[in-house]
Amino acid sequence: MQTERRKRPRAPTINRTRAKEMRHDPVAMEKFFWSHLRNRQLGGFKFRRQLPIGPYIADFVCAERMLIVELDGPFHAARKDYDAKRDSFLKELGYRVWRFSNSDAADDWVTVLQSIQHELTSSSPQPSPPKGGEGE
Repeated sequence: MQTERRKRPRAPTINRTRAKEMRHDPVAMEKFFWSHLRNRQLGGFKFRRQLPIGPYIADFVCAERMLIVELDGPFHAARKDYDAKRDSFLKELGYRVWRFSNSDAADDWVTVLQSIQHELTSSSPQPSPPKGGEGE
């Protein structure tokens, strides 16, 4: 039996506009990181950056493996509740969310990229539950 993937919820117009702005004016660490993810450079997996998903904008998304990679700047320490709510929403859609601090990504970017590639190649995305619940 085939499992249907949930469609990504349409983002509000303001988020789509903000995501576009963020793609055109990335912070330094995201720009550096993107240079190693773009064009299927990491294990042949396609990533998108600053992708609106529902009311949120995800830093880097590999839809094929349902993996979101977030690079968190220093302000994230003050928004743990917001991040937890956001991660919960994304996990309900079937995504796995991996968070790295900007400082960890900058200090040891090779290890961060290797750990992401390992996650992409060693695990399978969790299938979405069938629409309509069990028995249909």
